[in-house]
Amino acid sequence: MVITYFGHEFFKVQFGDITLAFNPISKDSKLKTSRFGADIALISMRNDDMNGEDQVSFGERNAFVIKGPGEYEVKEVFVKGFLSNPKEKSGPLNTIYTVNLEGMNICFLGALANKDLGSDVKEVLGDIDILFVPIGGGDVLTSSEGYKLAVSLGARLIIPMHYGEGKTGADNLKTFLKEGGKGNVSPEEKLTLKKKDLEGKEGEIAALSSNA
Repeated sequence: MVITYFGHEFFKVQFGDITLAFNPISKDSKLKTSRFGADIALISMRNDDMNGEDQVSFGERNAFVIKGPGEYEVKEVFVKGFLSNPKEKSGPLNTIYTVNLEGMNICFLGALANKDLGSDVKEVLGDIDILFVPIGGGDVLTSSEGYKLAVSLGARLIIPMHYGEGKTGADNLKTFLKEGGKGNVSPEEKLTLKKKDLEGKEGEIAALSSNA
């Protein structure tokens, strides 16, 4: 599995001949975006910073787009989506996704703002191998909240996202890494791993630099 980061919450996950895109940045966003062909696009929120499915249907790949709660099977990839706060009556709705592939359970929290996930939600998430967690504050979790939630979920590997740009983004990431005792970690260009690489790990942090 190869994981590449394109800024904000935009990730490309490749395994074999399959490519997934998580929260691709739209061409209508003020953020810098990237374009590539994906088999599956997962959209957590209807926001220009996260709903650019047009950016990941390219060449011979026409992405199957998943935009909300439900259970899906696409090309032997199993996806579950559910609202992070199903009791919310107003405001933008955020979908959390779990994806099972190569024997690993990926959990993508999207633009999560609520640090207190209910026990019913945690139960649905199951045993998490790779967790993508927002840490930028404001409309999403802060660095401290993101780390504490990630630890409470028992994720083997934690990948921070949505931490902002420039000095603010650098400071948010630095704070998150310090929370995890990883103050000297340098962001990697991409992450390549297999199931066996996660064996015995608990709360490991991998920071990725943006390729946008």
